[in-house]
Amino acid sequence: MESTPTGTAASSGPTGSPTPLPDARGLLDGVPRQRAAAGPGGRGPSAPRPQVPVPDRPRPRPWHLLPTPAGTPFTFFYAFVLAVTSYVAAHADPALVRVLHENSSTDVAHLLRTPVPVLVASALWVAGGVASPFALGFLVVLTALERRVGGVRTAGVFLLGHVLATLATEVPVGLAVLVGHLPDSSLHRLDYGISFGVAASVGAWAGLLGPWPGRLLLAASGGMLLRDLLALTDPLSNWGHLIALGIGVATWPWVRRPGSGPRERQGAAAAGARAARAWCD
Repeated sequence: MESTPTGTAASSGPTGSPTPLPDARGLLDGVPRQRAAAGPGGRGPSAPRPQVPVPDRPRPRPWHLLPTPAGTPFTFFYAFVLAVTSYVAAHADPALVRVLHENSSTDVAHLLRTPVPVLVASALWVAGGVASPFALGFLVVLTALERRVGGVRTAGVFLLGHVLATLATEVPVGLAVLVGHLPDSSLHRLDYGISFGVAASVGAWAGLLGPWPGRLLLAASGGMLLRDLLALTDPLSNWGHLIALGIGVATWPWVRRPGSGPRERQGAAAAGARAARAWCD
């Protein structure tokens, strides 16, 4: 077996003298020293972990508390009508305002003669004007409700509370007059405003919140309405507010059902776009 020459002998020239090597000083000066990171168990370097982008937290948008023509058309245009009627009530002749309120009152006498027109007319006024707490509740609660479930169901909740609570308080008065327990003057009284519809909207909105926020909202709203009832300032209207709040709670299965709210419309649009792309492909 032949042996392979190694070392300087293998690199020697014909004369046997070693071949000079090139000067390698400074060739590796530009290579930085790197310390290989040990992987799991110290088995060598591990690949760098990919940086996962952190999604930005949604910023609060206070202007979403107020209605807009595009986002909440029902609440926006209804609020515009209420602003006009409130201005008329504040600046028109008091005698004229009194006649308008009387003709819009949902008392027994008007409900027997013109039930539908008077129910609509009574919902065009804000008892107490724009400074009423129900006016603020209208803007905040109905805006939040419409952004969640859409204008059709928001209008439905409002009308259910307004109509059913009115009938639930006025029909017993008519029956009591009929049997002689109340005088005939009870058939004529001032009963107008949006308070029943707002109370029903509060009850419906509580069902769209989490368990504890919804319970707290119901407890706070019910407590204030019960306090007003115990004060005996206007028992008929106070009972109507509590009934309307219960009507709003009864609409929970309806408002919780997926429908045509803004979020549902966005989801349907996205699903339609995906189906169109799949069809084209």
